[in-house]
Amino acid sequence: MAVERSPAAAAWTTGPGPDGGRPLAAPPAPDVSSEVTPDVAPGVVAAEALVSPVSSHNEWDPLEEVVVGRLDGATIPSSHPVVSCNVPSWAAKLQGVAAGFRYPRRIVEQAQEELDDFVALLQSLGVTVRRPDAVDHRQRFRTPGWASRGFCNSCPRDSLLVIGDEVIETPMAWPCRYFETHSYRTILKDYFRRGARWTSAPKPQLTDELFDPDFSVPGADEPMRYILTEFEPVFDAADFVRAGRDLFVTRSNVTNRMGIDWLRRHLGDGYRVHEIESRCRTPMHIDTTFLVLAPGKVLVNPDYIDVDRLPPILDSWDVLVAPEPEPIAEPLLKVTSMCGKWLSMNVLMLDERRVIAERHHTGMLRALERWGFEPIPSDLLHYAPFGGSFHCATLDVRRRGTLESYFD
Repeated sequence: MAVERSPAAAAWTTGPGPDGGRPLAAPPAPDVSSEVTPDVAPGVVAAEALVSPVSSHNEWDPLEEVVVGRLDGATIPSSHPVVSCNVPSWAAKLQGVAAGFRYPRRIVEQAQEELDDFVALLQSLGVTVRRPDAVDHRQRFRTPGWASRGFCNSCPRDSLLVIGDEVIETPMAWPCRYFETHSYRTILKDYFRRGARWTSAPKPQLTDELFDPDFSVPGADEPMRYILTEFEPVFDAADFVRAGRDLFVTRSNVTNRMGIDWLRRHLGDGYRVHEIESRCRTPMHIDTTFLVLAPGKVLVNPDYIDVDRLPPILDSWDVLVAPEPEPIAEPLLKVTSMCGKWLSMNVLMLDERRVIAERHHTGMLRALERWGFEPIPSDLLHYAPFGGSFHCATLDVRRRGTLESYFD
C-alpha cells in the first residue's frame, strides 16, 4: 500500500501464518482403478475444507450474524469538498469549524444508549453480533499527497461489501475514512482463517485530480453532475443493495462510474449490476432512496425515484412508495444530523417478513404492516449525526440462504 501508515493504522499487524509440514516418503502406489484420490501437489499437505462463516446473498434471507458499528473515538470529519458538498452551505461552514474535534459528549451518549439497546435487541432475536475495534479517530495520518484525521466506524455498511462468501473492502472517497477498515481487521482475519474470501479494491490516491474543483450542486432543472471525476475507481458499499445475482447501485458523490465498473468486472458474468437513476441533487448511499425488502418487493423514495424510469427488470415487482417521514422536532438533532429526512427508509430485514424500523416514524411502521411485513420498532434516531440508522449501522455477514436469481 503506497501510503505512510498512521499511528492508528500501526496498531493492527498480521500474526504469523501456520507452520508448514513436509510429507513423509510416499508409500507404494495403491490400486486406484476403483477409487478417486484428490489431486494434491507435491509438498502440499491436504487440509479439511473450510466452511466460510461469511454467506450473504441478499437483503432478506434469515439473519444469523451481523457486524454493528461503534461510536468510540468518533471525530467530526475533517474538512474537504467531498464531505461538505452534500450538506447545506451553513452546515458546511459549521462542519469546517468543528472538523477534527470529538463529537460533543451529549450527542454521543444519546446515540450510544440507543445503539446498546439495538445490539441487545438483535442478540435477543438470536443474531450473533460482532463489533469493530475501538479506535481513536482523532489521530492524524497522512499519505504522500494529503493529511487528515479520521471519522468513526459507526457504519460498517459503507466500508465493507459482502457478496456471498466474500468480503470486499471498498475504496471510499472521503479522505477521513481512508484507514477505517483497519478497525475491522480483527474480524476480517478471523473470517478469512475460517474460510471466507477477503478482497480489497484498489486503494485510491484521493488526490485533487479525483475531485472537480468547479463543482456546484446542480439545480432541479439542471443535468445531474457529481463532485467526483473518473480519475480512479471509488465507491461506498452503501451505494449498492443485493438481490441474489442482481445488484442495484446509485452513482453518487462517493461512487463514480469507474467504481461501478470495477465491481462489475470483479464479480464477473455470474452477477448483473443495474444502475438506479436518482433525482437527488446530492446523492450519497442508496439505502434512503431504493431498498429491496423481499423477493418481489422494493421500497422507493418518492422524492428521488421516478418509478417509470426504474430498470425494466423490476417491472414484475411490487414498488412500495415510502410514506412521508415524521418531522424531527429536536433542534440539536436537526442541526447535527448527517442524513436527510428519508432515514425512515433505513430499515434492517431480519427475514422476508420481520423488519427492524425506527419507532419515531409511525407512518413507515403502519405502511410496513399494510404491505404484509412484521415491523419491530426500535430507537436509533440519534445515530443520524454519525451517518445513518439500522441498515447503515450494520453489515449482514451471514444470512441463511443460497445464491439465487429472482428475475429469471
